[in-house]
Amino acid sequence: MVTEARQQLVGAIASFLLDHDLDVSAANLLIAHSAFSGINPRLARQIATRSQTADGITQQWLDELAQQEPIQPDRAELDRLVTRLETNLDTFQTNTKAARNATSDYGVKLEKHVTDLQQVQVTGELVTHLADLAKAMLDRTRHAEEEMRRSEDEAKSLRRSLARAKRDAEVDYLTGLPNRRAFEVLLERHYEEARATCEPLSVAFCDIDNFKLVNDTHGHEAGDRVIKLIADTLAHISNDHCHVARHGGEEFVMLFRGLPPSEAAARLDEAREQLAGRRLINRKTDEPFGQITFSGGVADVFGYNNARDALKAADDALYRAKESGRNRIELAGI
Repeated sequence: MVTEARQQLVGAIASFLLDHDLDVSAANLLIAHSAFSGINPRLARQIATRSQTADGITQQWLDELAQQEPIQPDRAELDRLVTRLETNLDTFQTNTKAARNATSDYGVKLEKHVTDLQQVQVTGELVTHLADLAKAMLDRTRHAEEEMRRSEDEAKSLRRSLARAKRDAEVDYLTGLPNRRAFEVLLERHYEEARATCEPLSVAFCDIDNFKLVNDTHGHEAGDRVIKLIADTLAHISNDHCHVARHGGEEFVMLFRGLPPSEAAARLDEAREQLAGRRLINRKTDEPFGQITFSGGVADVFGYNNARDALKAADDALYRAKESGRNRIELAGI
């Protein structure tokens, strides 16, 4: 019973997106899930009412609705929803392809029978009727085959859109860096691999110093440019074994595979010094930003019971750096 209900929910969401030619984005999936799962009856009524109007459901209207009806994304639920949609698509594509192949084979045989009937040298009314009936069946078979081919193409398009939505859900829109959710996946993978190979693994938190002052003085748009500057600075020291992500707001998190905390801190400190030595100008107003700096805290992941405890230790070290005057890197446990 539960499985059937889930299948109905997934089918309703997929039909909603396809029927109204909507983007398969994380935001749209959350809205559709909230409406069709019964979580938000008011939202469901709004969608039902709008679908009956001449304007219908459009992406622009849905975006406006999302602003009026803010939905807090449940990432775990979104992951389950995407997984069920993908499973549903797998089943749909397999069944549709099998049905189309069977219809095609049937059509070939039926076409041969039509030809045979037309070649019969009998002018009897029965043969003529059978030929007309077979031709009509052949036309319907070909039409059904074409409809199933279009359905396959729609399913493939939906799968590609789902893949894009999953990627978008793991990328920070402002900096282009992985977001907190994506970093947690990276941390879990590297934690298991590094533990198996006995490699050092260090984690760091970084936070822009006096960022509120930047926003208050120059505005949020300028603040966004500063965030992107820090992101680019940290990205320059990243590679296959060093990963940086935006953790939220003006805070970043980094993972150093193969480096003990002291070496990871030294690499991070070089980036800090390089940034601190620059004098930046707000290009929109020609006013100086002054010195832009960040502080950081670094911890040994395997020096704690688990990766989450190591993250907390790095965060604690970051705030020690803030309390000690900012524009510095602190090691956890020292």
